[in-house]
Amino acid sequence: MNIKKFLSIKIHKSMIQSGIPSKYNVILRPCKKKIFGNYQINGIISAAIHLKMNPNDLAKKVVKNLKLNNILSKITISQTGYINFFLKKKWLSNQINLLMISKKLGLTENIIFKNIVVDYSSPNIAKEMHVGHLRSTIIGDSMVRILSFVGHNVIKSNHIGDWGTQFGMLIAFLKLKNKKIDFLLSDIEKLYKQAQKKYVKDINFTKLAKYYVVKLQQKDSSCLKIWKKIVNITMNYNYQLYNKLNIKLTHRDTMGESKYHDMIPNIIKDLKKKGIAVNNNGTIMIPIKGIQNKKGKLMAIIIQKQDGAYLYATIDIACIKYRYDIFKADRIIYYVDSRQNQYLNQIFQIVRNAKYVPNNLQLEHHMFGMILNKNNKPFKTREGTNIKLNYLIDESIIRAKNIILKKNPLIKTKILEDLSKKIGIGAIKYADLSKNRINNYIFSWEKMLSLNGNTSLYIQYAYVRAISLLKKANINLNNFLNLEISFISSYEFDLAISFLDFEEIIFKIVNKGIPHLLCNWLYKITVLFSSFYENCNILNIKDIKLKISRLKIVFLTSLFLKQGLYLLGIDVIKKI
Repeated sequence: MNIKKFLSIKIHKSMIQSGIPSKYNVILRPCKKKIFGNYQINGIISAAIHLKMNPNDLAKKVVKNLKLNNILSKITISQTGYINFFLKKKWLSNQINLLMISKKLGLTENIIFKNIVVDYSSPNIAKEMHVGHLRSTIIGDSMVRILSFVGHNVIKSNHIGDWGTQFGMLIAFLKLKNKKIDFLLSDIEKLYKQAQKKYVKDINFTKLAKYYVVKLQQKDSSCLKIWKKIVNITMNYNYQLYNKLNIKLTHRDTMGESKYHDMIPNIIKDLKKKGIAVNNNGTIMIPIKGIQNKKGKLMAIIIQKQDGAYLYATIDIACIKYRYDIFKADRIIYYVDSRQNQYLNQIFQIVRNAKYVPNNLQLEHHMFGMILNKNNKPFKTREGTNIKLNYLIDESIIRAKNIILKKNPLIKTKILEDLSKKIGIGAIKYADLSKNRINNYIFSWEKMLSLNGNTSLYIQYAYVRAISLLKKANINLNNFLNLEISFISSYEFDLAISFLDFEEIIFKIVNKGIPHLLCNWLYKITVLFSSFYENCNILNIKDIKLKISRLKIVFLTSLFLKQGLYLLGIDVIKKI
């Protein structure tokens, strides 16, 4: 359940009954100090000023109208009108027992089912993925997991640029050099760099490359053959990386620009007919109202060049139309870096003006910041090139392996390989996901692979402790589902009450696309569990009721940690 939402609804009804206008919302927060209670209402003072009442008197009136005797053990009111709630231990015990049998760890909110397209990863064709692709890939993957978990139909879309100028350059270069494509992606990338240099310096080659772009878009068989090989080599390499990273993207989710190519002529014709697109000396463009360039002139997006070639914008317009027409999308989320924000908003404006999507379709750009080095510069190699994602993954696994060997030098090789992969991959993903996506962050091997602090390894290790306790206890807790929880200490009470925040956290992420909230909550649970583990006797207790009670809390901790890490795309470990 969402404890704050549940209490807020009850309180708001009481506020209205007490004469407070409905516009005054409930501000319910956890108390900073336990002596004041578990939750506090802070919205009474402003309402009292409006009603010209003493805040303390108004608070007393609100409390009198509250019907929470079965939930609260005590309510206190400060002189300034703050209302403090103390939850009943018996009520909390009942909620914990309900969690033991719930299918989705207490999620009770009935969602409005949606078809949601999530656009993420989007690697470059003819190039190896680098660290710059990390954030889009793992944030998008986590959001897919979370949206699916609450019950939405999620359509994964790995939108790849497989139809642009780079193919004209590559095809022209390969034909000039009379080369066959029977090599690795790294070799294709080298050829691409050579083609880029020639494209800039050789005007004849530039014309030839543009010629082959148009030929490809006209589906010339020779160009298509080269194009297919380059795309297949690139994406087969990327699917291996996704598998390493535990990312749920396959060839079925890959939707290249070429997919929408046949739609474009009709779209351009339609945009011109509606007066949205105009012909400017053979170039088809869309003026963007309200947005000016550096020279103070209205900006325009080009959708077709004079030579007939289409641009990214043309594809993106067709793509949104396709997603609405074919997928029946109710919501489309883009995980693209912040530099594309203005451009995407322009595309959103165009498709709405053209009536390709209804006004109630949610078009969202969930932008994110950059990964920086310790000097606050973009995270790159010493040579200034982007770090390959494959290198980053392998390096993290090696470092994880060294940590494991220091703790357990006699560990079996097979177990070592499995553990180092789960810890290494988890460290990379959690280090990124635990940061608010809109911010830049500094990359640090030392912090991400620490056994202390807000890291995946710290949480994975807590899970190891929890399942180890359950294994040693060897008790079937299903036989004690109705046994009341004994909250003898604040350690177990604080941990149990934190479980009730899970639904609130999940739906905040669903609405805003900010999975760092889940990381923060998992870290909080881990810290509270560690205190509980270190300060409360769990296994060696004569009181069987207290033992079962504490094992239930351990069991639920293990469930929340496992489910939470899964939603982040991170595997749990069973030993270290």
